[in-house]
Amino acid sequence: MKTHTNKQLQALAQQFRIDVIETLHSKGTGHWGGSSSVAEILTYLYFKQMNIRPEQPDWSDRDRLILSKGHASPMLYRILEEKGYLKKGTLSSFRDLNSSLQGHPCMNKTSGVEMSTGALGHGLSVGLGMSLMAARNEHPFKTFVIVGEGCLNEGQSWEAIMAAGKFAPKDLVLLVDYNKVQLDGHSKDIMPLDPLVDKFKAFNWNVANQSFNGHDIDEIEKSFKWLNTQISGPSVIIYDTTKGKGVDFTEDTHIWHGSPVGDEHLKKALPQLKTVLSKWEDE
Repeated sequence: MKTHTNKQLQALAQQFRIDVIETLHSKGTGHWGGSSSVAEILTYLYFKQMNIRPEQPDWSDRDRLILSKGHASPMLYRILEEKGYLKKGTLSSFRDLNSSLQGHPCMNKTSGVEMSTGALGHGLSVGLGMSLMAARNEHPFKTFVIVGEGCLNEGQSWEAIMAAGKFAPKDLVLLVDYNKVQLDGHSKDIMPLDPLVDKFKAFNWNVANQSFNGHDIDEIEKSFKWLNTQISGPSVIIYDTTKGKGVDFTEDTHIWHGSPVGDEHLKKALPQLKTVLSKWEDE
């Protein structure tokens, strides 16, 4: 497996942003805001952290990734394509009729997708079940679940958080894409989650006393070094991110949760995204 430097991973994540926004423009549909906010987290997981075999997607001891915030599927699909789960160019069929790449991930249609998601809140329950099965059957894999605030506003998530605190599966890892914005507004106005660290501690989870910058590969690596010091489970990592990251008029606003990317939008966005890409490629 090719080993990437952190700077190369930064460049990859930025290239994926460009590919995703161009795809969403060409299709006239899809979720840019949440796809962009999770770019570096997904890139780090698939290219540096997870134990996977794209050529053997059903390998029993593979690490699992559940994208509970399923609307961010375009970024996941682009990475699955890059890793070889999907044929090159598959992303161009996003949301086409009968395409394997639906608007939200479907485990029955798409290689590499572990769980059909999009109905916010059930991803962690499924991940808990996977990790408990792994422990019972002595499988060594980790189960990673990525959630956003919409997921954490659902009661089912907190039932799963409570159950995980009781059964304590060591290899269950929750990753919070904490971009502070939801479908129709800022989280602080809809349903505030803070103090999030204290809440997870109260539910008997391992949680660092800090959040990490979810757009900085070095910081993400630091978060996993913290994770590796935990001798029991479950564990949660909270990442500070920005919805619509990389384009000034899409950042930190609910307007770009799922708005179509028009011609003028793309014309303004691409130079910004490519400038940052050039920076990482030059370093």
